[in-house]
Amino acid sequence: MTLIADVRAARLDDVRRRSLALRTLPLVAAALDTLLLAVACLVAAELRGVLDVLDPADAAPPSLPATATMFAGVWLAALVALGAHQRDVFGAGSDEFKRVARAGLLTAALVGIGCYLAKYDLSRGFFVLALVVGVPLLLTGRVGLRVAVRRSRRAGALRERVLLAGTPAHVDEIATVLRRDTYLGYEVVGALTNDHHHLTPGGVPVVGHVDHVLATVRDVQPHVLFVADNLVGGSERLREIVYDLEDDDVAVVVTPGMADIDGRRVKVRPAGGVPLLHIEKPRTADATRWAKRTFDVVGASLLVLAFAPLLAFAAWRVRRHDGGPVFYSHPRVGKDGVTFGCLKFRTMVEDAAALQDELVAAQGASALFFKVKDDPRITHPGRWLRKYSLDELPQLFNVIRGDMSLVGPRPQVAGEVALYRGHMQRRLLVRPGMTGLWQVSGRNDLSVEEAMRLDVFYVDNWSMIQDLAILARTLRAVVRSDGAY
Repeated sequence: MTLIADVRAARLDDVRRRSLALRTLPLVAAALDTLLLAVACLVAAELRGVLDVLDPADAAPPSLPATATMFAGVWLAALVALGAHQRDVFGAGSDEFKRVARAGLLTAALVGIGCYLAKYDLSRGFFVLALVVGVPLLLTGRVGLRVAVRRSRRAGALRERVLLAGTPAHVDEIATVLRRDTYLGYEVVGALTNDHHHLTPGGVPVVGHVDHVLATVRDVQPHVLFVADNLVGGSERLREIVYDLEDDDVAVVVTPGMADIDGRRVKVRPAGGVPLLHIEKPRTADATRWAKRTFDVVGASLLVLAFAPLLAFAAWRVRRHDGGPVFYSHPRVGKDGVTFGCLKFRTMVEDAAALQDELVAAQGASALFFKVKDDPRITHPGRWLRKYSLDELPQLFNVIRGDMSLVGPRPQVAGEVALYRGHMQRRLLVRPGMTGLWQVSGRNDLSVEEAMRLDVFYVDNWSMIQDLAILARTLRAVVRSDGAY
């Protein structure tokens, strides 16, 4: 009994420590916002003379410190009112940034209308500059805070203890997502299922039965309870669970039976008190239209001009090494199954293709995504070209020609495509890309299944914002050589 009591005491101490850290996070965000608002007001006060054309020549504005304090106070109140400091907005999703931006608009409206009605002579130069400087500054601060939060979560801090309630298969599916995306800050501590095994097939410890949710929650002390509503007994039982946990510091999250669907495709519309999840059709068609194509052509053309000296130097190094061809055109399968010649700087010996079958057998590698570390076929200049992905720069010409896109699934050979099963074929609905989700999520360190899942997710959930984010992450991955070989 003493041992059990000690274990429970240690667990409760851990829960209290984590709860304190999580409660501190909104305070840190509020302090950061206050500091940045003070900086914005100070800059606006110092530089308002630049926009003195906006103020009447005979204007005699009130005390500037009082004006700045009022302005910052209204702005901070707007941030609080719009939930920009709620604990669940930090670390993931765009909701945090939307609330910060909306707070800026709300502040502009409240201060502008308030000063007009009260006939308060607010400096127009100060008003405009405070907003122009303040909104980007706050957003930049939140980006920095998000980076810090994600790093802390990957290091094991600022994590919320999660208890999963559902069938063993559903529990494993959700647990896989939460463990994979560590930046979300969820740590799975156990599961409630409808069977009597000690572990789910995926290795999640079963700590109770779904019929005893309240007792198990109070024993395990999680921060969040994930519930599969089809298991706990329908809406009536789910409502009872929410009522039972009303006085406990536990958030309840309902997990629908779907995965790999971007939140932008999901709309919640209540009907008669029942929240209905509307799932938009996959956005595959949007990834093939003129906007993306225009972006590809313009972007690739500008990159060719920017990298012209590097392209010339790389071509000289390859040619000088062994006198062989500079470029290597390999048949790849593109959009709608059409084969094209994928251009690369040659990084291997000239008979590399003849040696591949021997290497596959020797390494026991998968033919679907064949790559090995320390490949003996790679030449000396080819190693540094591959390390920083410079061997793929000639694919910019494939993009201009229309064979490829700047962002998309990885182009594969016919033998790999022949191994596709089921939804894998969806990769062929869009142009393959020079970079993509799998490249910025670990590159060659990912498993075959995970790389394929990311490519299909990209095809189904395309957006221009996502393309820009992938390009930005690609630059970081290339510079750090993450998973490259």
